[in-house]
Amino acid sequence: MQPAATLPPFQSLVDEHANAVAAFLRGMLHPFDAEDALQETYLAALRAYPRFDGANPRAWLLTIARRKAIDATRAAARRPQALAEPDEVAAAPSTDHADIGGEVWSAVSELPPKQREAVVLRFGADLAYREIGLAMDCSEAAARRSVHEGITKLRTSDQIEQEARR
Repeated sequence: MQPAATLPPFQSLVDEHANAVAAFLRGMLHPFDAEDALQETYLAALRAYPRFDGANPRAWLLTIARRKAIDATRAAARRPQALAEPDEVAAAPSTDHADIGGEVWSAVSELPPKQREAVVLRFGADLAYREIGLAMDCSEAAARRSVHEGITKLRTSDQIEQEARR
């Protein structure tokens, strides 16, 4: 472990990887939850920064973000949900992740968690498979497999939708 004095300033670390971390969280969570998880990620990273060894800072930050996304998903599942009146539900427009990339990201949000996470890290955060493996705490081969399975599932669901439209 390197001494804290040889690490770059925390703000430069955050600035360098802010887009990747934000894109990952937006792909994993509802936009409102993503903003909260982003702040929680940086707070946790700041607390852990003195113990950070300096190896692969992007994967380190994305690992923290992944854990915060899991926490946010669990917290959302425990929150009580208000029941809407039937007339309100029928009149409400659909908002299935349209604000974060349209139909593609909406389809990604329907993937199983492991595949969704891998696809978001690969295409949302533009990580290499080695970095995805580090962020997901798995091997590079397992990361590659999760991305492949997610893309295959997306293609299959897209073909089914196209068939249904005909």
